[in-house]
Amino acid sequence: MAGNLKFGKRVRELREAKKAFDPSFSLRQFAVKVGISATFMSKIETGEFDPPKAKHIIKMAELLDVDADELLALANKTDPELDEIIKSEPKAMADLLRMARDRGLTADDLERITKRMKRKS
Repeated sequence: MAGNLKFGKRVRELREAKKAFDPSFSLRQFAVKVGISATFMSKIETGEFDPPKAKHIIKMAELLDVDADELLALANKTDPELDEIIKSEPKAMADLLRMARDRGLTADDLERITKRMKRKS
């Protein structure tokens, strides 16, 4: 297995920070909450094994109080919900994403657009 040291380091860093205030964030207890074995969790954190499935990464993010997309990106994965959104309107969604890329929209630009859209809802 190839592993992903950046992902593992980040998860361990976040988990250890939580563990400093809450002992239930030990490796073993965290793994149980995520739904994976402690051995697998250990190998993930050391970068020996690849990150788990997206659903487990999303659970990790929820428990660690971080944005799931941050951890998914580190794991080179995307939220399965995005696949469904794209599949529901494949041409329109692909056009939208390509247009944003071609126009050079930054993360700040996209955040502003998103905030405007939320206000209009």
